[in-house]
Amino acid sequence: MKSANKPSDEELFRKAMADVEPLRVDNRIEPVPKMTPAIAAQRALDERAALAELLDGPDAAEDLETGEELSYLRPGYQKRLLRRLRRGEYSTAATIDLHHMNVDTARQVLLDFLAHALQRQAGCIRVIHGKGLRSRDLPRLKILTNQLLRKHPRVVAFASCRPVDGGTGATDVLLSLQAGRAK
Repeated sequence: MKSANKPSDEELFRKAMADVEPLRVDNRIEPVPKMTPAIAAQRALDERAALAELLDGPDAAEDLETGEELSYLRPGYQKRLLRRLRRGEYSTAATIDLHHMNVDTARQVLLDFLAHALQRQAGCIRVIHGKGLRSRDLPRLKILTNQLLRKHPRVVAFASCRPVDGGTGATDVLLSLQAGRAK
């Protein structure tokens, strides 16, 4: 409770400012705070690091491959990109699962997925195609994925995932975010 003979802070302020004249403001624009959009900072850092490596010097890493693994590096790119992709060092921005699709449907879905990923500036994506264990003769979706990714002009590299991420039943794909980049 306030004492009856003690003035409030507001009264004291007004008394102190009694002889002050306000400044005239002619062309004042009230500041509007800008709202910054939320961003996934780590993903952006990973994608920038992946693209920065495209310009790095050569690396003497060996490419080890077994018959079941998918692996590809577009000519003119550093072998280190493929090695880091195999190790799972790039964060995947999007994943598509092609299980239970026929080859024609899977082809169109995969092409649409690649176009959407490029539109969203995704540097690394994952394609789950399965190992073909239920296929009658060959792992058709795995073969389709291999052929389609090799021919796509914006695919820099791809490799079968680590066992914890799906092993030879899934493929991580590194995309070039620059159209028409030859190296």
